[in-house]
Amino acid sequence: MSVISLRMPEGVIEELREIAPSLGFSGYQPLIRAYIGQGLRKDQARMENSQVQLLTESLRKHGIDDRVISAAIAEAQIRSA
Repeated sequence: MSVISLRMPEGVIEELREIAPSLGFSGYQPLIRAYIGQGLRKDQARMENSQVQLLTESLRKHGIDDRVISAAIAEAQIRSA
């Protein structure tokens, strides 16, 4: 892990300290890491989906049938699971 410095409002820190134990976290810092990780995964999935959409549109422009595109996407998703 890397050490970083992050400025946050004191009230937010207090709220994190209060809620962390009820969510099963040992402290507020692991909870912050969890929140950041969730947001990051969400954004990565959204970016990945937009890349798939761009690729799909490009393949359609090149005359690739939608059934072939759908089958290829389904196959790729099964392999990545």
